[in-house]
Amino acid sequence: MTQTDTAVPATAAPLVELSGVSKRYGTVRALEGVSLEVHPGQITCVLGDNGAGKSTLIKIISGLHRHDEGLLRIEGEETRLSSPREALDRGIATVYQDLAVVPLMPVWRNFFLGSEPRKGSGPFKRMDVDLMRRTTRAELRRMGIDLRDVDQPIGTLSGGERQCVAIARAVHFGAKVLVLDEPTAALGVKQSGVVLKYVAAARDEGLGVVLITHNPHHAYLVGDRFVLLRRGAMAGHHTREEITVDELARQMAGGSDLEDLRHELRRVS
Repeated sequence: MTQTDTAVPATAAPLVELSGVSKRYGTVRALEGVSLEVHPGQITCVLGDNGAGKSTLIKIISGLHRHDEGLLRIEGEETRLSSPREALDRGIATVYQDLAVVPLMPVWRNFFLGSEPRKGSGPFKRMDVDLMRRTTRAELRRMGIDLRDVDQPIGTLSGGERQCVAIARAVHFGAKVLVLDEPTAALGVKQSGVVLKYVAAARDEGLGVVLITHNPHHAYLVGDRFVLLRRGAMAGHHTREEITVDELARQMAGGSDLEDLRHELRRVS
């Protein structure tokens, strides 16, 4: 998989910008001074192990929780999101690892879940099933997703295919920013590759993508910017030109901390 030439000039205004954002829950400080930028047509990867603060960051960008300190700007406007609905209205769509789908419902029904078009009027008003079927099929095909049948229950799809449907849905409903929570975490190599292909397709549609992951190799395949979190704080911030995949993996693994552990274990053995 290779990146297409979709670089956005550095002067372009970020779709989303966090500057020195912090968040605490009681006496626990979950985030401390985190900054990142999300540009149209680029993928910003946020990397960190469990407990690094990735989930808290997602909740702030998606409007689930408000930050306590720092600045959150959407298209240059400083704001504090009060709900996921407000974030969605501002063009920020979040796809969580545990996808919110109804397994026994067909793909087209899940594609439009909560946003069903209707036809007719008065007591004869009903869902426009034909339109939903056609639109789902066309939008999936436009993203390069070829499903056998949009009438099949979405629960019969693989984890990677369900992730891809969620990405296509966000693109169709006009998202400007797509936040993906560990989309490849529970997938094998082949399915992970399929998902990353459609993450890149969303980027090529001009969306700004935030890819949350603990896998530096997956991040480096598609990423333009890399933000590393450790214990809620910034542990690194790089553009693709500034870092190699090996160095990204080294920093993700703990960098000098890992070297100290290696020496300590050698002494013990």
